[in-house]
Amino acid sequence: MANGLAAGQDDLDPSWIAAQGISAMSVLSSSLELPAVGASQGPAHGFALGGPRTILRLEGAAALAASVAGYAAVGGGWGMFALLFLAPDLSMLGYLGGPRLGAAAYNLGHSYASPAILAACGLGLAQPQLLPLALIWCAHIGFDRLLGFGLKYADAFGHTHLGLARKAKVGA
Repeated sequence: MANGLAAGQDDLDPSWIAAQGISAMSVLSSSLELPAVGASQGPAHGFALGGPRTILRLEGAAALAASVAGYAAVGGGWGMFALLFLAPDLSMLGYLGGPRLGAAAYNLGHSYASPAILAACGLGLAQPQLLPLALIWCAHIGFDRLLGFGLKYADAFGHTHLGLARKAKVGA
């Protein structure tokens, strides 16, 4: 029970969710209304549960597989892949400037839009060397999503769009 969960229990268990002070109504109501600008985006405001969370994680697996296949197809070197695979996690250094800056930097480094822009620049500017970099970046994001690491809310590192990170559950 080191992570705050009983043996065999996961974070989708309604009893665990209730113990965190998150009611089904708060999750449902938060999905039906837009929060005010500047409002807290904590765990009761828009994280995925159950089937949708599983689908998002499976999409991460698909993105990882497609990115690795694409990387192989463009003939990228596997040494470079291994060297750069964790590079997007350098965006976590933003947390040295506080949670708001940290979440913004992390989300910039872990949104599919960023490597998509890099790939578009590579194709549009006839710079094909950018495409393998974009594919490594997409593979990293897919891997993170598969493991359940989502985009961060500004109130705490452990509050993500895929639920509460395990570290956040320990302190909860």
